[in-house]
Amino acid sequence: MLKFGIGQSVRRVEDRRFLTGHGRYTDDIVLDGQLYASFVRSPYASARINAVDVADARAADGVVAVFTGADLDADGIGGVPAVARVKNADGTPMQAPKRPAIASDAVHFAGEAVAMVIATDPMLARDAAELVAVDYEERPVVVDPARALAGDTVAVHDGSPGNLCFDWRQGKAAEVDAAMAAAATMVEIDIVNNRVSANPIEPRAINAHIDAETGQTVVHTNGQGVHGMRGILADAVFKAPADEFRVVMPDVGGGFGMKIFLYPEHVAVTYAARKLRRPVKWTGDRSESLLTDAHGRDLRTHARMALDTDGRFTAFEVDTIANLGAYASQFGAMIPTSAAAGLATTVYDIPVASLHVRGVFTNTAPVDAYRGAGRPEANYLIERLVDAAARATGRTPEALRQINYIRPDAMPHTNAMGTTYDTGDFAEMQRRALAAADMAGFAERRRQSEARGLLRGIGLASYIEWTQGNPKEEARIRFEADGSATVLVGTQSNGQGHETAFAQVAAELTGMPFDKVRVVMGDTAEIRTGGGTGGSRSLQMAGSAIRLASEAVVERARGIAADRLEAASDDIRFEAGRFTVAGTDLGIGIEEVARIALDGGEPLDESRVFDRPAPTFPNGCHVAEVEIDPETGRVEPVRYTVADDFGKVVNPMIVKGQVQGGVAQGLGQALIEHAVYDDDSGQLMTGSFMDYGMPRADDMIFLDITLHEDMPTASSGLGSKGCGEAGTIGACPAIMNAINDALTRAGAPEIDMPATPARVWAVLTAARATAAA
Repeated sequence: MLKFGIGQSVRRVEDRRFLTGHGRYTDDIVLDGQLYASFVRSPYASARINAVDVADARAADGVVAVFTGADLDADGIGGVPAVARVKNADGTPMQAPKRPAIASDAVHFAGEAVAMVIATDPMLARDAAELVAVDYEERPVVVDPARALAGDTVAVHDGSPGNLCFDWRQGKAAEVDAAMAAAATMVEIDIVNNRVSANPIEPRAINAHIDAETGQTVVHTNGQGVHGMRGILADAVFKAPADEFRVVMPDVGGGFGMKIFLYPEHVAVTYAARKLRRPVKWTGDRSESLLTDAHGRDLRTHARMALDTDGRFTAFEVDTIANLGAYASQFGAMIPTSAAAGLATTVYDIPVASLHVRGVFTNTAPVDAYRGAGRPEANYLIERLVDAAARATGRTPEALRQINYIRPDAMPHTNAMGTTYDTGDFAEMQRRALAAADMAGFAERRRQSEARGLLRGIGLASYIEWTQGNPKEEARIRFEADGSATVLVGTQSNGQGHETAFAQVAAELTGMPFDKVRVVMGDTAEIRTGGGTGGSRSLQMAGSAIRLASEAVVERARGIAADRLEAASDDIRFEAGRFTVAGTDLGIGIEEVARIALDGGEPLDESRVFDRPAPTFPNGCHVAEVEIDPETGRVEPVRYTVADDFGKVVNPMIVKGQVQGGVAQGLGQALIEHAVYDDDSGQLMTGSFMDYGMPRADDMIFLDITLHEDMPTASSGLGSKGCGEAGTIGACPAIMNAINDALTRAGAPEIDMPATPARVWAVLTAARATAAA
């Protein structure tokens, strides 16, 4: 096995740079003549703008310019587009009111920008922003999506009566109704999937300028893909050719989906840089992040499941109200509809299903993709419903699942929503997870907890996800004069360890020493195309493209080696970076071949595009155990086991790290996190970390994670399946099923996320009071 190659837990090479303070983030970039932007934000969640007086701000020290929405409108600057749109059930298009970069007529959520001040110093810009006087006419608000649909409610947008963005349906409703009527058992559930904030450690930032040599508008920002952002900026906003723009993403401190999108600040700052012909930078603070970053989740769902006398699922029905916030964000309409629908029935063999989703406008921050983007929401719903069905039919949760899993001999399997899975043995993954979790010993552990006055619950959740995003990815391998090899990819690291994993793939396949492989990403000037990071796509897509480029490099090098060794190409063998003549000890290394090619004026430099034939379907099973103190309501996770099928694993240590991070975010949503708005004013009540709970190190426990590689996929050139979002998809239902197992055994009702101590204590106290009456 090649040292530092595929399958080895190589330590992340980028970590030395980060840990020693040598990372280079957007806010670290300071250009000659640098200017700074500060935004004036609405204190109201809904108001008309009667006037914006910027005279005092323009006269303030250091101020170079002040821009309002009227300025951008006058210059024909487009708004922030809703890129992924869905159609209503009747075939009509959804409603998508324009989202301006800077509001000019009205504001629709607290924190929406109404002006932008540009100054020579960031503090001067902030001081001057306080001098902008805005004449608001406050209007009534609605923040609850169910109330937003009521006939007598206020309208978030003039021209969008009823606050309905879309009314979307998919599936076979008539067949579902017939199966429900014929069912031996029908179970139903109402759940709330709580709104959360992504909170990456690095807030959003942008620094834009005009390149004096090329005339391009260069945008440095911290996102999840340079090519997608350039395309939207050029086409939708500035209506200019894409080659007028260069987008560069240096190191990025986390994204979790919410940095995929084009935001109003990207538009406004880029506009200012083009208008002033000077570099303009904006770096958000934590308050701005909590107010204006795209939030995640926020669904109200009623679901039903039909079962026959043998406990087999015969039909599944979902009716969801999705809170989109004040605007349809870039992918906001797609997340609760098509992104969730394809896996609505997840790992279960359910013959028919129907989905009904209504997307609703409210006076809150827009909602879009957050780690998992539709798959966690779908998986949480069905796993909660399956546990409810187990209780209703007197079966154990694991036994009911075993009855209904899609069989491995049924692969490839097309589910009720039309999605075809290529591989997966879901019953076996449950068996492996339960064995590792010592399910047999749980009764004794529960008895020990009860002896200490604690309630103990166990919950399991199977999961499946599909890897989405752009189905094409390009990679280029270029050998340099210093003897190194550069790998250029169109994805974008947000801290996942791409520099290490991609270098491992290239080192394995080209035979280059691992420490001589350099990975470059995040610059439209360096690589022609790319799909960015998102949808758990990066390794399987970029890794597969690197494989194709590596094979092309080796094939070119084989011809050079054959010429140097005076042998026919067919007689040349390649292994571990060395070309040899079959049956002899004659050979030459790829590094020497690269030098020969470079000296000949035709360096080894190959690009290839991987075109994914189909998504991959990572899957597995999570098992959580919790203890609950009935006197305080505090929930403590005490054991957590994961069995994952990610196909071929390039770096087990990095993959386990991804699972750990995903579980931490799932645990956060299940137990702590909740973005809350005041019903009357529309103010964000969780606008700082004093009010928005985040999981800390002492909230997490050791995770027993096992990676099973015996079911690779043919949809990836490496046999790999995505892993980045899997932890979150499995964690929320596993933890909540464990909590509800403990609560229902104590005579209390099930609860929704987040299972805060106050909520848990309240239902247990009420149950005790009812039992005593």
